[in-house]
Amino acid sequence: MKFTLRQLEVFVAVGRGESVSRAAECVGLSQSATSTALSELERVYDRRLFDRIGKRLQLNELGAALLPQAIQLLDHAAEIDALLAGRSGFGPMRVGATLTIGNYLATLLIGDFMRQHPGCRVSLGVHNTAHIVRQVAHYELDLGLIEGDCQHADLDVIPWIADELAVFAAPEHPLANKLQQGGVIDFADLLAASWIVRESGSGTRQTFDYAMRHVQSKLDIRLELEHTEAIKRAVESGLGIGCISRLALKEAFRRGSLIELPVVGLDLARQFHFVLHKQKYRTAGITAFLELCRSVTAGASRSDEIVLPYIR
Repeated sequence: MKFTLRQLEVFVAVGRGESVSRAAECVGLSQSATSTALSELERVYDRRLFDRIGKRLQLNELGAALLPQAIQLLDHAAEIDALLAGRSGFGPMRVGATLTIGNYLATLLIGDFMRQHPGCRVSLGVHNTAHIVRQVAHYELDLGLIEGDCQHADLDVIPWIADELAVFAAPEHPLANKLQQGGVIDFADLLAASWIVRESGSGTRQTFDYAMRHVQSKLDIRLELEHTEAIKRAVESGLGIGCISRLALKEAFRRGSLIELPVVGLDLARQFHFVLHKQKYRTAGITAFLELCRSVTAGASRSDEIVLPYIR
């Protein structure tokens, strides 16, 4: 073979970042050394792997075909390195999670996984659904845990566990008072209220918009926020009502700091999913992590019913 693993590592880094400078940071080389490694790989095979567009390097047809195979080989090499180093054969793992999953499930699951496999290295990125899907599609993540729907042709989308959003308010809100007095919350109440909701591109907003599709243009959306905790604080302060996952509201409902507003005829059910690239090699570490996720949620029918016994 005329190539080295280092050259493939550089190629993958450039392919992901479309930039020699960004790739150099990822692989810990100077820009000149990174450029030399890539040029040498192309030279020994006399084949171009990128189209040069200004300062940007875009994978050509050959480069795009090589990328998943190069990543797979590097993943195999990382597993061999970990095994030889006594780290249970699991190489580094890059996981991405959407905000509800990332804040309320993924960190706990990864913590438990790393306790079971102390030699493994896991990085977690938390973003909205659109961002996680894009990263998995571009091989920047090994696995995505998402709340929204995904129709990407290059990705396997695997159902995980059911979830449900809930409309909620502060205990002092007029709709909470109406509910406590025996009233029923209906769509007219929702149209009259001010809303604090997640941003476009999030799975939560996707589910909310679909549930409200017949009246969405009439809603008074006062704030769009990127974080569920910020939405909860805004609702607690009386700025309006919100709609996020029951998983994120479980403790607030238990304490009584927020009140659920059940709405007749409003369907807020959704599904959490795993997303993986169809061409991405599934390492032993990814397989073991998926098994852990499934085992932890096996006894629950919905995300807010998950029992996490290892939480201290």
